[in-house]
Amino acid sequence: MTDDDALHAEELVPGEGEWQGLLFENPTLGLKPALTWGLRIPFGTVDRDRGDTPVSLDVEWLPLAVPDWRSLTGGRVTSTEFAEPAEASLYYFAHHRYRAVEVRVLAQEGTRLRVRVAISGDLDGLGVESFAVEAWVRFTGIVVSLRDTGSTARALERLGEFTATDALVPDGDAAHPFPRFVPA
Repeated sequence: MTDDDALHAEELVPGEGEWQGLLFENPTLGLKPALTWGLRIPFGTVDRDRGDTPVSLDVEWLPLAVPDWRSLTGGRVTSTEFAEPAEASLYYFAHHRYRAVEVRVLAQEGTRLRVRVAISGDLDGLGVESFAVEAWVRFTGIVVSLRDTGSTARALERLGEFTATDALVPDGDAAHPFPRFVPA
């Protein structure tokens, strides 16, 4: 990446993001069902000579064990190696991975969460070696991707093994390939 194309931390002004859950398994790889969390924080568009691009921070596979999505305050996940367990990436024209990530849930107001995310270890040469941001993210629901959930009712039952479901309802979006439950 040329100096003219370099991304600078001061260009990263966060907007409101999203927080979602994923109940997932992969028997082929020996992964048992687990509820993990992910977030996306948008930073707006950055203009360069070769064009403009939206920038965002995505963090996935956060193993935050909480009894209820409404009680996330105080939750903290630290991952010191990429995908062990969490994955953090900045999207700037392309996907740029980061070795380490720490996510803390600082506050929760209904479906909105205040999070602090710190990333470090630029694995793909983006040029931003480390970065920390605080932002509001909105809980958008939980997707259930399990083999034995042939119905919405069964998916909700299985989700109940991992978190409270009393304030969740099925998402009416028929385009989504897996059952998804959103705040009531």
